[in-house]
Amino acid sequence: MATHTAEIPVRTEQRSPAEHDHHTHYAPVSGPLATVTAAIPVVPTHGRPNMTRSQVALAILALSIGGFAIGVTEFAIMGLQLEAIADLGVTEAQGGTLVAMYAFGVVVGAPILSLLGAKRERRSYGLFLLALFIAAHIFSFFAPTYETMLIGRFLSGMPHGAYFACAALMAAHMAGPGKRARAIAVVLSGIAIANVAGVPVVTWVGQEFGWRWMYMIAAALALVTWFAVATFAPRMEAPEGASVRSEIRGALTWRLWVGVILAVFGFCGMFAVYSYISHITVRLAGIDAQYLPYVVAIFGLGMVIGNFIGGYFTDKSVLGTVLGAALAVAVLMLAFSAFAHIWWLMPILLFLSGLAASSLGPAMQTHLIDMAPNAPQLAASFQHAAFNGSNAIGALLGGWVIAAGWGLRAPSMVGAAAAVLGVLITLYAMYLNRRHGEPATS
Repeated sequence: MATHTAEIPVRTEQRSPAEHDHHTHYAPVSGPLATVTAAIPVVPTHGRPNMTRSQVALAILALSIGGFAIGVTEFAIMGLQLEAIADLGVTEAQGGTLVAMYAFGVVVGAPILSLLGAKRERRSYGLFLLALFIAAHIFSFFAPTYETMLIGRFLSGMPHGAYFACAALMAAHMAGPGKRARAIAVVLSGIAIANVAGVPVVTWVGQEFGWRWMYMIAAALALVTWFAVATFAPRMEAPEGASVRSEIRGALTWRLWVGVILAVFGFCGMFAVYSYISHITVRLAGIDAQYLPYVVAIFGLGMVIGNFIGGYFTDKSVLGTVLGAALAVAVLMLAFSAFAHIWWLMPILLFLSGLAASSLGPAMQTHLIDMAPNAPQLAASFQHAAFNGSNAIGALLGGWVIAAGWGLRAPSMVGAAAAVLGVLITLYAMYLNRRHGEPATS
């Protein structure tokens, strides 16, 4: 998710009756950020129809801390694989399943918990999701066996997508019409910042004091978020007419599901490699384990820059950006397979791979919203479900080829194949656009 430092706008204008009408037409949206709720009409905050600039800034900052906590728990495990498998006494492939189980939790939890919260007051539901996140991480910290650790990872992932959808809705409503993207950028920036700052620090802590402390750090960050949201965020009722049925009905479009499948395979290549980055760094590239925090920071920097680049080109062409990024990932995965054993070249290729894969994010989220303008909450959760579905599939496929004896270069070959499949699906999505009388790359 792209970081954005622009000031947070304050809503002061009067709402028109149309903004309260649940039959409002939702226009497709594009922009430099994945504006997951940009098509949602603004609703009033309960008891606080107007907020000062500082109140809005504090509320949105509070929500963004949750994104930082989620980024830490999702990505830090990849840099602590060596410590995890040694502690649990499992194989490399089983270690990859720890990554996959969190992703499966997101895939299952994102749509289910988002639908359950469709009619609920936003702040209280966000606090409920944070409480689930905290409890699951405490359980994981104390999990005595590999099997119970898998359960903990699954439960930890379940609130992920629903929290982001809820937080983005709140930020969009506080910011007001025409200003939603900048507010949502701040909320979603937490996960990108975590990859640059939080994950390297947690990786170092895990190496020095035990990898399980990753869970406690994430839980502590979520607890800080809970109190910050409870203190600074206003109550916010769901839009009039919102319901599980209306969300489901709005998501019943073939082009949306083509987009979801595209998102899964678009990101799969990156996770096939990054899930085993600690093994690749130490055993293939020959880099000492003490430098792993720097390696994951390089990848995180590529992700942040990739979001900005992807956002810029998404403004010009949504599916054109997806096609270019998928082609770049395919080429880089092949290069990674060929040259990852060169210690100085591997971090460069990792940086470029993170940049290329991350540039898919703004384009994919914009595409999904465009394909389901009347189901914004589900579309928002589908993006996170698809992203983590690719996380799970990539980790499992990477683990299988390693377990089959094909070596640590094999996951990048899996990534290249997935990216090529993503290219083919993108071409099909362009064909569907033309059939609907729209520009192929829109």
